[in-house]
Amino acid sequence: MIVPVRLAIALTLLVGAVARAEAAPSRTKRDRPVAVTVNHAEPLPEIHIAPDVPTVLLFPADIQKKTLTVDEARIRVVDTGARSIIVQAKEDYRADEHAELEVFFADGKAPARAAFVLVMEPAEVDTRIDVKRPALPTAGCPPEVPRADPLPEDFVLKGYVDKHGVPTGVIEKASDNGQGLKSEPGVSYRGIGWVLFDIAISNGAGRPPFSPRGAALTGKGGETLRALRVKAERDVIAPGEFVRVLVVAGEPPPSAGLVFTLEVLGDDGRSLVIPRVTLPKLVTEGKK
Repeated sequence: MIVPVRLAIALTLLVGAVARAEAAPSRTKRDRPVAVTVNHAEPLPEIHIAPDVPTVLLFPADIQKKTLTVDEARIRVVDTGARSIIVQAKEDYRADEHAELEVFFADGKAPARAAFVLVMEPAEVDTRIDVKRPALPTAGCPPEVPRADPLPEDFVLKGYVDKHGVPTGVIEKASDNGQGLKSEPGVSYRGIGWVLFDIAISNGAGRPPFSPRGAALTGKGGETLRALRVKAERDVIAPGEFVRVLVVAGEPPPSAGLVFTLEVLGDDGRSLVIPRVTLPKLVTEGKK
């Protein structure tokens, strides 16, 4: 019997697909730890992915989700959380091809970058990656080369300020007798993509030393914004001392408004809540 041409082609494709499916080995699933690189000269660690199995990356600290970059042509980002990323290959690609994934930690500590090479391995696929962040050595390191002081033009070239300048606002003083902490009136700054709060915190006499380690902003609608960095003139505020503290955060969404509660967190469980800090409005075109 003569088989029609179209039917013959369809049967050929079907037989070929079945043969490929039977020949393709099932990948062994595995969970394992992977350490991020400490410097850019090191080769990036490999993570094995597949189009039929999601891979979960669990991080030891909060990540900045907005800094996540990945080859979207090959990789599907299924979900991102405060400390997790789920990825999956969109389709099989050759073993000698690869795609990179990069994200930055939110605490600003080193190593700040987590980057990986996503490869397709026929024999195995990583279902869970516990990301490890090596602790940098504290002794025996060569002395750092002194950095030049930043110049005004550096801020313009890096895009931190533009022709509209940096609007400022006033921060009212606050005190918390229960915590033994208080702050003097300060200044809020607002630039392109960032906000900064400049305050002086006092630790009460007879109280334990206070070390500012973090901060959080809460808007009137309940929006919470974690600080990117907290820098103090001294690491520890001794009893009876005033120390200048700078809190840097990303620019909040417009829906959060301009009025926030700022909480400066210490490493001993104590904190100072400043009930009202107001951000200045950004200067728009045609207004001063």
